[in-house]
Amino acid sequence: MAMNVMVRKAQQGFTLIELMIVVAIIGILAAVAIPQYQDYVTRSKLSKAATAVDPIKTAVAMYAQENGGIPAAALSWASLGLAAPVVSASNSSASAIAMGANGAIVLTLDGVGTSPAYNGSTVTFTPQVNSTNVTWGAACSLGANANLTKIFGC
Repeated sequence: MAMNVMVRKAQQGFTLIELMIVVAIIGILAAVAIPQYQDYVTRSKLSKAATAVDPIKTAVAMYAQENGGIPAAALSWASLGLAAPVVSASNSSASAIAMGANGAIVLTLDGVGTSPAYNGSTVTFTPQVNSTNVTWGAACSLGANANLTKIFGC
């Protein structure tokens, strides 16, 4: 009879302290994982916006090579061989891409993140043309920001 009592006691389940420890561990993991995930999502959206500019950079570089430089006035999409900016509904990270003076490309960010507020900020890519190649500089309206520096080099 005494053995049956011990078997029943072993099958009662977890104690309250054990459950509290498990909940605390899950809470700590969530406190670390959620901000990391949000940062990852922000960086991936910024990368998507940077990728949207790449075909235009290539077109500007080709224009500079074929015409011996870039004029001071803003280039038209037609002079680059492009029908329109490459922004689409599927690319929700960029709301607009415009051409500026001296071949500069102005990317306006949208739908990226709220901390810091990337929406509405701009990244301006400026080409430096020499006799053999085209290199790109970037300037961000938010200034030095860790994610913008990693993605765009601002």
